[in-house]
Amino acid sequence: QVQLVESGGGLVQAGGSLRLSCAASGVTFSTYAMGWFRQAPGKEREFVAGINRSGTRTYYPDSVKGRFTISRDNAKNTVYLQMNSLKPEDTAVYYCAAVYTMQIFTIARDYDYWGQGTQVTVSS
Repeated sequence: QVQLVESGGGLVQAGGSLRLSCAASGVTFSTYAMGWFRQAPGKEREFVAGINRSGTRTYYPDSVKGRFTISRDNAKNTVYLQMNSLKPEDTAVYYCAAVYTMQIFTIARDYDYWGQGTQVTVSS
């Protein structure tokens, strides 16, 4: 079956960096676009980064543009999220997701598979 497993979350001070990883199994990874989302308590799940199948195109909302970078290694079936200049408002559970498409989707309900999430906490 399809599994997405995130890792790399933790506690970091404001201004610091974290790198999240998401390892996929049970899918032909290179045929899926990947996305990272986050959800803070009491808030809706929010799109933070997307990457197409080949890794040649990425997309970010303004809230993280210039601070977050998504990348993928199709040989390792893994997608990454490098997060720099972290702010307390970045605190959330971060999820990776996969969708069988050539495009980059920004809406959570359009994704086919989800990981279990990893907690990121940014202290001020």
